[in-house]
Amino acid sequence: MLDSLKRFFSRRSEPVNRGLDPQVAAAALLVEAALVDGVYANLESDQIAEILLDSLGLDADRVDDVLAQGEELAEDATGAHEFTQHVKKLPILERVRVIEGLYLVSFADGAACKFEEAFIRHVASLLHVDDIRRAQARRRAESRHPQ
Repeated sequence: MLDSLKRFFSRRSEPVNRGLDPQVAAAALLVEAALVDGVYANLESDQIAEILLDSLGLDADRVDDVLAQGEELAEDATGAHEFTQHVKKLPILERVRVIEGLYLVSFADGAACKFEEAFIRHVASLLHVDDIRRAQARRRAESRHPQ
């Protein structure tokens, strides 16, 4: 019995998403931001597709596939760290665009709630995006979001 417990816990400590594409990981973070308030609406899904297309520079053919992968990963996620470790491989300006995208997703269904703001702050910290760049990303997202 002790051996079976050791095998169980050794499997759980293995990296789940080793070698994950940073853009797929970013899509998963965007989906997670949409899920923070407990609702994943079509409006948020459309916003994520637009972010992947415009901000992350994916071509239209790849957006649907990356979004589908991100949705699947986010559904089984245990935390943001498993995705941020891959997104951190992107240059700083792309990571800031991911943070701006997180704000756009949080605004997509009306207004950001305090839980979405906390999630974005946490992710920004994990991505090594400082508070000044995060605040600038928020202002850009607010200016792009029709009120």
